[in-house]
Formats: sequence, structure tokens, C-alpha cells
Amino acid sequence: MKYSIDQKEQYTLIKPHEEKFDSEKAPDYKTFFIKLSNEGTPNIIFDLSDVKYVDSSGLSAILVGNRLYQDAGGLFAIANLSPHVKKLIEISQLDSVLTILQNVEESVDAVFLNELERDLKSSEE
Repeated sequence: MKYSIDQKEQYTLIKPHEEKFDSEKAPDYKTFFIKLSNEGTPNIIFDLSDVKYVDSSGLSAILVGNRLYQDAGGLFAIANLSPHVKKLIEISQLDSVLTILQNVEESVDAVFLNELERDLKSSEE
């Protein structure tokens, strides 16, 4: 598992440095997402700019991360999708479930918007 990680107060940016996100790597990322969630990481930005190929196991890992963070009120955003990965997500009809953004900058904005919405909801209760 080759990746870089940049932890900020409001989010953690994870960028795999591999062309394939497949059954060989997906279980490690599922475990990694669970670990980060259990440690209290509030939001994840998953930068797939180096990834050119994703299989069903890779999609499953992304869905696990997405579910973990949605259940916790956080955001799991994926950014910088290659045309192949984007097409696979659309064919699988996961584009309506996942938060897909053009780039990391848009993802950071989405994280802060999500945090504001969450703060407003908690102050109304």
C-alpha cells in the first residue's frame, strides 16, 4: 500500500500512489478507513489522481469508507477521478451515493460546508 497522507484538523487527505485500486489493495484500505474512523478523523478526502483502474473490490473499499463517514455525520469525498474510474462509478450507479468532486480544493470546500451544516444542526437541537 503506497500512499501519502496529510492530516488536518477538519479532514485527512489520502492519496494512493498506485495505478490499480483492486482486490490486492482494497482490504488494506478498508482496514485503514476503519482505523481512521475509530481514531476520530472527522472527514476523508480520497485523492485518486494516480489511480487509473478500480475493480469491484476497490469500489467496495470506497463504499465502506463512505458508509463509515456518513454514519458518523462526516464526509468521505473522492476527487480527481480518471475517465475510466468515473465511468465505472457511473455504470455502477454509485455516482448518486458517493461524493465525487473535481479536485482536492473542491473537496476541502465541501468538508468545511459539511462541518458548518453539522454545527448548525447541533446548535438547533
